[in-house]
Amino acid sequence: MREATAIFRKQILDTRKNKMVLIQFVLFPIMTIVMSNVVKIDDMPEFFYLKLFSIMYMAMAPITSMSAIISEEKEKGTLRALTMSNVSPMSYLLGVGVYDFSCCMLGMILMSRICGLSGEAWRDYLWVMAPGLLISILLGAAIGVKAKDQMSATSLSVPVMCVFTFLPMMAQFNDTIAKVAKFFYTQQLYLALTDINNVKIGTEGLIIVAANALLVLMFFIIAFRKEGLAAK
Repeated sequence: MREATAIFRKQILDTRKNKMVLIQFVLFPIMTIVMSNVVKIDDMPEFFYLKLFSIMYMAMAPITSMSAIISEEKEKGTLRALTMSNVSPMSYLLGVGVYDFSCCMLGMILMSRICGLSGEAWRDYLWVMAPGLLISILLGAAIGVKAKDQMSATSLSVPVMCVFTFLPMMAQFNDTIAKVAKFFYTQQLYLALTDINNVKIGTEGLIIVAANALLVLMFFIIAFRKEGLAAK
């Protein structure tokens, strides 16, 4: 835990230098707050922008930031130096993962509260978003471990991120896409937010989210065993 805490503090200090990672954490909360308060259309559903951007934020920010952090430190040799200093891979991944989760969750707390969500509905919203963030963080970690440098991490993370982000939106307009999208955790969590004042996810949704988490975990384990944490 001491190693993980040290890594967590290191990432907080590094955020000031890494503008790309910082942008990932603040972009969607700012967009949500601005759009919700500036762009108002007649008959617009309540919390329309919050629901839309929450799913995009959940899928984009953790995947991009986690893969960028790990791949950058692999490329620069920082991870090799840490492992030579007896920092275990699990301590490093735990520290970075908690940092990523904390930053994303803080963004969700701010944008949901400022948009007016409160009470039990607000708590349910955070509980539903939390497992989605964890899956995205694990997926980003797997991509970062598998990638040899930042460029390859970007080339891997962008298409994956786009699939998980845009399928729920496209599913609203195409029944065929909706049949495919329902097997992705982002779609199930988007459906859970249909009535954001009464957030709930059914048994089928829970099974699909759990299956997604298991598949991502398997992908991470395979990538970690094959590539390791430090660059070869």
